[in-house]
Amino acid sequence: MRTSTTRDKSVVGKTWFIRILAAAFWIIVWQLASMWLKQEILLASPVSVIKKLGELVVTADFWKSAGFSFVRIVLGFLLGLMTGALLAVLSYVSFLAAILLKPLITVVKSTPVASFIILCLIWIPSRNLSVFISFLMVLPVVYTNLYEGIRQTDRQLLEMAEVFGVRMGKRVRYIYVSQIMPYLLTGCRLGLGLCWKAGVAAEVIGVPTGSIGEKLYHAKIYLNTPDLFAWTIVIILISFLFEKLFLGLVRKIMQAIERR
Repeated sequence: MRTSTTRDKSVVGKTWFIRILAAAFWIIVWQLASMWLKQEILLASPVSVIKKLGELVVTADFWKSAGFSFVRIVLGFLLGLMTGALLAVLSYVSFLAAILLKPLITVVKSTPVASFIILCLIWIPSRNLSVFISFLMVLPVVYTNLYEGIRQTDRQLLEMAEVFGVRMGKRVRYIYVSQIMPYLLTGCRLGLGLCWKAGVAAEVIGVPTGSIGEKLYHAKIYLNTPDLFAWTIVIILISFLFEKLFLGLVRKIMQAIERR
């Protein structure tokens, strides 16, 4: 057991080392490209971007903007997750619901994000636009993955539970949860990536005051490339950290449900 644990830690350590090397490689490529162009407007160097990021982090305005966008995009993600899960269960239980929802989900998946943003600006204040757009991007992804996961649940296990008279609560806990777990994690992972991209895009077009999107818009208007890169890195970091924390929390909740 100790040997196996040591080997696992060694593999994890090597994996992280390789990832760090890969990131370092691309940062060097970025630096060389910036030096070759010699135009900060076209491509800011990593040094200037890190310097600008350091200047931003110590200001209150930075944290207000980051908090503004984080709260709204995460709210949109959670709403999309809950609605998608409920609709997936409804579609599994009711064939009519599945038929009625299919065209709607297809339209949401196929319509360009920019079209939704422009249309929604007519009805929704720009301050809350990122909530709705994030919700729309997450909904079809979660719905499709969970619905497929429920449909792919092992029929033999369900038949066995039926024969032995296992109550629905225990079926959900011991059969459905373990079966749909991979589909749920995949849906959340894809949804998180999409909601941040779409949510920030909505802010760039709607330009709500005090948002990350507003900062990106101003950086573009004034050709402030270091600012543009710095805020982009902030979005990537927030998205990455929230994804790791959220998916870890989902795994723990699912494991706790199975152990009860």
